[in-house]
Amino acid sequence: MNSYIGIDLGTSSVKILLVGADGTILNSVTRDYPISYPQSGWSEQNPEDWASETIKGLCQLLEGQDKHSVKGISFGGQMHGLVMLDKDDKVIRPAILWNDGRTQAQSDRLNDSVGKRILSKYTANISFAGFTAPKILWVEENEPENFAKIEKIMLPKDYLAYVLSGVHATDYSDASGMLLLDVQNKRWSDEMVELCHVKREWLPALYESYEVIGKIKPELAKEIGIDENVLICAGAGDNAAAAVGTGTIKDGSCNISLGTSGTVFISRDSFSVDENNSLHSFCHANGKHHLMGCILSAASCNKWWMENILESDDYTGEQKGLFELLHENEVYFLPYLMGERSPHNDAGARGAFVGMRPYTTRKHMLLAIMEGVAFALRDCIEVAKAGGVKIERSLICGGGARNEIWRTVVANVLGIEIQRPQTEEGPSYGGAILAMVGCGEYKTLDEATDKLIKVKDSILPNEALVEMYNKKYNVFRQIYPALKDIYSQI
Repeated sequence: MNSYIGIDLGTSSVKILLVGADGTILNSVTRDYPISYPQSGWSEQNPEDWASETIKGLCQLLEGQDKHSVKGISFGGQMHGLVMLDKDDKVIRPAILWNDGRTQAQSDRLNDSVGKRILSKYTANISFAGFTAPKILWVEENEPENFAKIEKIMLPKDYLAYVLSGVHATDYSDASGMLLLDVQNKRWSDEMVELCHVKREWLPALYESYEVIGKIKPELAKEIGIDENVLICAGAGDNAAAAVGTGTIKDGSCNISLGTSGTVFISRDSFSVDENNSLHSFCHANGKHHLMGCILSAASCNKWWMENILESDDYTGEQKGLFELLHENEVYFLPYLMGERSPHNDAGARGAFVGMRPYTTRKHMLLAIMEGVAFALRDCIEVAKAGGVKIERSLICGGGARNEIWRTVVANVLGIEIQRPQTEEGPSYGGAILAMVGCGEYKTLDEATDKLIKVKDSILPNEALVEMYNKKYNVFRQIYPALKDIYSQI
């Protein structure tokens, strides 16, 4: 049986899957790498760490496996990060990541000076601090010596593809989040390239996510132990790859991700833009389109609470008894630890607990964190509903999705059925499926996902809980506006 490798380049680790053509996961490896926060609101990583840990992970993945059965490799990866290479293909500076807020001034300037309507016309989106284009402007203005060295610009997963294949390429789904792509027409925007002082030769070639960009380098094939004719496919941004991995590719289907960040991903057959650009309008990995709302902190809020505040790794123990608190929690949490994107577009927003009483316990606060993330996801859902999108159910993936209490909260805050796929690997599984299609194992993504994706279980909303959470959400949505001016003074 042929096998395929899916690589998910995440924010804290790279997850690598070996998947058989029948969808069976044959092996899995996760390797961590550091993240640095040089200043408040900044977030960086060294791309060379991604490459070295991925290559080590590939070697580890294939130990004891049939290495010659591997036919293709593809990717999902954290979006928006700015990777810059010089004339010698050396990394110029650490990558500025998707959740880095340093570029708020550049982002505001694009929105205010160029204008949101014009940006939306050029790219189908407005500027957010996490996008790639304002990062390029920031480097030009603050590190001109580094800007002068640029020979290639790429996104995180594309750096891995470049290391493996030597081909400078990206896919439409990931490129959609750069604010340099004309999303509707699937080409680089001449206007944005000029506005951001980008040379066209810096930019990668554009591919569909399932298309082959090249073969693995012979020296790496030898090091890893696989054939030199293994194909490298373009891959997708992490959310589009996760959508493939959960089968969210039919028009109107929805996937929610509870990873480091949180997303609401709505697959669309046709191109559309919401009135206020509160949701991103991006290309999908299946060659079509999607709408996406992104909150910058989701499962990372739980990680922060457990590791930084409680200094504990007993996640299961801390969650005991939370179901009993569902009807009585008075505490609210704003999950804006890294600022917020959808729908507020405010890099200066902060996390906050509101409503604590003398009898508030750590469990009330943990439940408030889960509820706060779910409310922030509902903010995105409400924008989609206002645009005429009907969502009756959603798949869910990401580390937080393994948590039954959190899935229950999400189902009742959103008032919809929440389904969990049989395979919960999301972007890495989606990457493997993209490789299967690129290598001809399946003719289309529809064919592949129809055969490979099955629902494991689902949670239906409870009428009483839905009513309670509707009332709590109406309070939650008033807290950010009340604190917004205070955030600007911190």
